[in-house]
Amino acid sequence: MSMRDHYRTRAAEFHARARMESDEWNRRQFESLAEQYLRLAEQADRDTADWIYESPPRQSKARMK
Repeated sequence: MSMRDHYRTRAAEFHARARMESDEWNRRQFESLAEQYLRLAEQADRDTADWIYESPPRQSKARMK
């Protein structure tokens, strides 16, 4: 499971807990956590999209001496 998927799953769990919560303060806290995890998932999407692996340039044997 990717970190993005992990964060989205946690967001869904907190959102579900918020829906079941009768206390308003607790409900808002769970909703806030859900939103924060969604932001983490979006950041994970951006981070992995920016990963491009490039091999380092090869050095000639003359430069290695």
